[in-house]
Amino acid sequence: MAARGASSSSGSGSGSRTRVGKYELGRTLGEGTFAKVKFARNTETGEHVAVKILDKEKVLKHKMIDQIKREISTMKLVRHPNVIRMYEVMASKTKIYIVLELVTGGELFDKIASKGRLKEDEARKYFQQLINAVDYCHSRGVFHRDLKPENLLLDANGFLKVSDFGLSALPQQVREDGLLHTTCGTPNYVAPEVINNKGYDGAKADLWSCGVILFVLMAGYLPFEESNLLALYKKIFKADFTCPPWFSSSAKKLIKRILDPNPVTRITIAEVIENDWFKKGYKPPSFEQANVSLDDVNAIFNESGSPQNLVVERREEGPAAPVTMNAFELISTSRGLNLSSLFEKQMGLVKRETRFTSKCPAKEIISKIEETAMPLGFDVKKNNYKMKLLGEKTGRKGHLAVATEIFEVAPSLYMVELRKSGGDTLEFHKFYKNLSTGLKDIVWKTDEPIEEESSGVAVGERS
Repeated sequence: MAARGASSSSGSGSGSRTRVGKYELGRTLGEGTFAKVKFARNTETGEHVAVKILDKEKVLKHKMIDQIKREISTMKLVRHPNVIRMYEVMASKTKIYIVLELVTGGELFDKIASKGRLKEDEARKYFQQLINAVDYCHSRGVFHRDLKPENLLLDANGFLKVSDFGLSALPQQVREDGLLHTTCGTPNYVAPEVINNKGYDGAKADLWSCGVILFVLMAGYLPFEESNLLALYKKIFKADFTCPPWFSSSAKKLIKRILDPNPVTRITIAEVIENDWFKKGYKPPSFEQANVSLDDVNAIFNESGSPQNLVVERREEGPAAPVTMNAFELISTSRGLNLSSLFEKQMGLVKRETRFTSKCPAKEIISKIEETAMPLGFDVKKNNYKMKLLGEKTGRKGHLAVATEIFEVAPSLYMVELRKSGGDTLEFHKFYKNLSTGLKDIVWKTDEPIEEESSGVAVGERS
């Protein structure tokens, strides 16, 4: 889950607003099992940030406090131009808040979704930035373990920013042998030794994922792709893939050395950096040395849990109404918001969220979604202009959960956002295809469809 988005008023307007310390929290940018990421505004400086919110109870249940403290401390010390910056950490009685840099250029893979594969020189430029970030974090003892498209973001100047470094380790364990033992990650990007669960070297596993990412940037498709999970694993174990003819022979050689199923003989990052193909046009990163204090991290993990170290999440209530979204925030949802349809299939990619607009009153939209979702086997929980839809059946990755929110984007014009908050992306895909059929009457169709540059797309996303 990534700190992405664009400048926003953090959803000011009617309805309630939540404040944590000096931050006013806005709309949810993404959510997963362990965390939720929200837009936020620093009320003292006016700066926009992203706040990652962790549930303390879940963290404690997994006996992760020492590891999280270590990872958060390390990440706070990381100052690298290609890694998302962590500004500060706060805690309330029930939650941990991690304040992160807000990145506004969308996902790197949106470029491929909208324009197709990249030219070799451009792919190399992003790959160099990715390797810089990964190598730097490894030198600090932090491994990513879950490098995939949605963790690769672009800033306003088009520079790569890797998100979730260090935080992806939250629900994981390291055994006495010093190796990591968790099959995590998106299968298509995961190294064979991770799937095998025999313990693995985090640096070698991260490099494999970088190799898959490089292949996708240059090919426009995945090296290992099968709808059947077992068939996919077989291909990964054997590194059964073919480079397309437009790859240069030196790029092919490098990719084959990275996607070596044997971690012992696999090329190392140090060797990648010395590779002739990699070195072409290479610019080493420039660093800033800053004095970073870990007082906030130590304070929130203090055993005594001293009350003066805790922040309070305050709700500032207004009349119940859909949140008003300003122009910045509206643009951030997509660079060319498609008002014409609820469901669009682009290059066969699976999206983790979707939106549509409606001119119907907000209450009518809510009733219609409820009426359509219930026969599809979903339990509906409503809270003002937000809804949680929970699938009654257990799917491939537990119950499918969908978060729905309504925003007022202009007088009498509403945008409805549906976001997968749990379960399998492919099942979400299928669900909203069925839901869209039942919502035809309330979706506002413009006369001229606007071509959308889709947001929230992940190539081969299966998380």
